Amino acid sequence: MKIDLTDTTAGKVNKALVQGRRAIGTPAVGMVLTLVIVTDEENAYDALKAAGDASHEHPSRTLLVIKRVSRSPRDRTTSRLDAEVRVGADAGSGETVILRLHGEVADHADSVVLPLLLPDAPVVVWWPVNAPLDPAKDPLGALAQRRVTDTYSSEQPVRELSARADTYTPGDTDLSWTRITPWRSMLAAALDQVVCEVKAVEVEGEEFNPSCELLAMWLADRLDVPVRRSLSAGPGLTAVRLDTSEGAIALDRADGSLATLSIDGQPDRAVALKRRETAELIAEELRRLDPDDTYASALRFGVERLNASATAVLPVPDSLPKGAPVTGGAELVGAEPVGEPGAEPEAIAEAPAAEAAPQEPAPLKKRAKAT
Repeated sequence: MKIDLTDTTAGKVNKALVQGRRAIGTPAVGMVLTLVIVTDEENAYDALKAAGDASHEHPSRTLLVIKRVSRSPRDRTTSRLDAEVRVGADAGSGETVILRLHGEVADHADSVVLPLLLPDAPVVVWWPVNAPLDPAKDPLGALAQRRVTDTYSSEQPVRELSARADTYTPGDTDLSWTRITPWRSMLAAALDQVVCEVKAVEVEGEEFNPSCELLAMWLADRLDVPVRRSLSAGPGLTAVRLDTSEGAIALDRADGSLATLSIDGQPDRAVALKRRETAELIAEELRRLDPDDTYASALRFGVERLNASATAVLPVPDSLPKGAPVTGGAELVGAEPVGEPGAEPEAIAEAPAAEAAPQEPAPLKKRAKAT
């Protein structure tokens, strides 16, 4: 069921939601959170579709906020709120409200959204594109317990990662981090099978894909060995290679779908490691609403190295220092695992190797450094 409201108010939108539920015979509200999506007209359809698919796992009230660009000085002085209310089959497993803000009201989106939030329920804000540099200080971001961005959609992903590190606030996360969950889980599981000492790591992927950088930074943050970034044609993250005292361990995914796990002394194994859709990534992020400390640690670890690589490519050392022994994948994995990666200009970062069991690995524990 759809209800169109032109030149309306937040109060009238709330009344329309109640009327819509009564009209379809479901007056009870069984939603677990409010998902606020802030985007433009160009990306609104894809974002709303992903949120609708994710709502089957997390029934929610979805508020799609679109700030309309005023074309003339007269339009910019005219404030208007148009809304479309969807309930029942048109809204997935929840409710959807599309809010189009015109004129000056676009600068006060938080005042429109606040009365529409579900009472006593968590709030998640997602920016599919054009996220603010400091999501926690954004008026809409300040309403949320969880703030989701996507550096992959920015023009300069590596610089965006640096900005995210500088302004990180507990509750921030990024879909570029979520994409590498399966990789982190698989690497942790592989290292659980071998008692070894990791000496060096190479992360290979396409250029300008922040997931590759985040995976390298996570490895660097958790292990005390060099991590080298190399480029490939993609798609996304294509390989991770670990040089260990017991031989090489490699996870290679050339086609973006099926990967091969190679461990010296064991037969190669095919591993399903497909690139995931946005709906799957959002559903994963909605499973946890507490701060992701592992993401924060990895993000902050690599920023200085990424900044240095913007002006010069660091040489690969002839002899790589050894890292402390790794006894199992669980030590490598840090907060939850993530899904797909990408790549960025070649840069070298001292990092550790990672490992953990599939599904949400426990945070990797850093080894004590020798003094």
